[in-house]
Amino acid sequence: MTNVIDKISSLYPISDETLQALKEKVTLCHFPKKYQLVEANKFCKSAYFIEKGMTRSFWLVNGEEITTSFSCEGGIVFSMDELYYNKMSEEFVETLEDVVAYKISLTDLLYLFHTNIELANWGRVIHQDEYRRLHRSHKDRLTLSAKERYEEFKQQFPEICQRVQLGYIASYLGITLSTLSRLRAHK
Repeated sequence: MTNVIDKISSLYPISDETLQALKEKVTLCHFPKKYQLVEANKFCKSAYFIEKGMTRSFWLVNGEEITTSFSCEGGIVFSMDELYYNKMSEEFVETLEDVVAYKISLTDLLYLFHTNIELANWGRVIHQDEYRRLHRSHKDRLTLSAKERYEEFKQQFPEICQRVQLGYIASYLGITLSTLSRLRAHK
């Protein structure tokens, strides 16, 4: 759990006892590329701590996949609709690479959030960071040109640029693949 523990600890310091409580609730899993960890209109009942590999989250809108986020080593993916509102997910989460992850039931994750202040605070911090990312993304889409959005994306997520298909990046940025290709050609 090295990458997961490193990421958790970088966001919020947690004790060895808390790490042990978390470790007792997770199961090591391996998933192939293109596997759907979370599916829209279904209950998944699990969250996944990514030890190795990358995922993307997306909505299906009129048959088109709209990328909403990426997660890689140390991140956690789950359906917020399911975890917090007991509703089926509106989003898909699929693996972009072979993924090694630690699976935890949403019931166990909620139990840890309710009984362990360190994990509850870590959960708060990851949601603060995600809110800021979403807020920034929304602002960028409204105020920046396609070129400026791409430059900002490269600054914010350099490793993603090296690891994912350009179409996923274009979708995330709200531009066409041909526009992104032109931007990349005119560096």
